[in-house]
Amino acid sequence: MTGPREGPVASIAFATRLIAGGIFIAFGAGKFLNHGAELASFQAYGLPSPDLFVSAIGALEIVGGAALVLGLGTRVAAAALAGDMVVAFAVSGLARGEIISLTLAPALLLAMVFLLWAGGGRHALEQRLGRAP
Repeated sequence: MTGPREGPVASIAFATRLIAGGIFIAFGAGKFLNHGAELASFQAYGLPSPDLFVSAIGALEIVGGAALVLGLGTRVAAAALAGDMVVAFAVSGLARGEIISLTLAPALLLAMVFLLWAGGGRHALEQRLGRAP
């Protein structure tokens, strides 16, 4: 499944990578900077090992967000982050009614599905290294 590398889709993919990547990095960093509050939320979700989950999701969001910004492993990062958003929507959105997970998580999920199709778009490091599928 290869997406367009030229034209408006490539430009939209570039913008999507930067915006979504920045959001993921910010939320991932928040899981470490506000660890206590995040831990309390994850405990309320009833997840096993909430401390491990907070750290693992924080790391996924930082690393995945950075991969998106750089355009390196875009489709792999988008797939992992899409899974993150499905779980966020289900666990904190639908189950607990948290507005951020009912609004931002579905929007980010759609952005990740788009990047799975389109790839990294313009200025993706993976294209410069000749690794884009």
